[in-house]
Amino acid sequence: MERRDLPSMSQLAAFEALCRLGSTVAAARDLGMTQGAVSRLVAALEARLGVALVRRVGRHLLPTPAAAVWAADLGGALERIAGGAARLRAGAGVMLAVLPGFGANWLAPRLAGFRAAHPGVAVHLATRLEPFDLTAECFDAAVHFGAADWPGAAHMKLWEERVLPCAAPGADLHGMALLGLQTRPDAWARWFAARGEAGRVPAVVFDQFAPMIAAAVHGLGVALLPEFLAEAELAAGRLVALAPAHAAEGAYWLVWPKGAESPALTAFRSWLSAQVG
Repeated sequence: MERRDLPSMSQLAAFEALCRLGSTVAAARDLGMTQGAVSRLVAALEARLGVALVRRVGRHLLPTPAAAVWAADLGGALERIAGGAARLRAGAGVMLAVLPGFGANWLAPRLAGFRAAHPGVAVHLATRLEPFDLTAECFDAAVHFGAADWPGAAHMKLWEERVLPCAAPGADLHGMALLGLQTRPDAWARWFAARGEAGRVPAVVFDQFAPMIAAAVHGLGVALLPEFLAEAELAAGRLVALAPAHAAEGAYWLVWPKGAESPALTAFRSWLSAQVG
């Protein structure tokens, strides 16, 4: 198919949203249009391609197996287009993916200082929990926790992790439930092993630190927290440390594609290094 014969962006977006979300209702809500408009766009796409993309089952439109595979590829392409547009809008800026706890509790309070030092450089933040393809998603850099193992990326260490068990005032480490994090399933086992104690399995597991901290503040259990995330709650007296902080496995890193460093990223990296140092 020649480029002038390509389907419209609205047709592609409607079909991808239908496949990703599973219904025309959800796709319409995601795209800000009516359910009927989504159906018409998908039908127009089928007519344009000359291929059946969906089949009707009851009141639902379901993609054919081949169309579902294409929709997955299409989703990645639309993400890259959106990322490229965001990069153009950013101009002399840095597109940065951050871990939610790091972004909200450590980086965001310091960004005013970066803006004062570099008023012409915008920083655009997005949350990511797992490693991804930096180039494909059009990010200049990301903040990563773990080892220096991000494929195809240069690494700058920010700091080694230190953790401490925290709970609401009056709590007992051995008498309360343990709160865990999905991305760190062995954190408590390693913490108990370092103390020469038999470990326990977390009773409640969260996907992010923020709700886990809130649960600990309200007395649900004991959270094993990085020092920088615990500081504000400890200072306010909403949490207390039940044991001293100690080194844990893993570190925080700034990562960026090798050989792809802009002046804006250089300025941000230098500023970040000074903040950590």
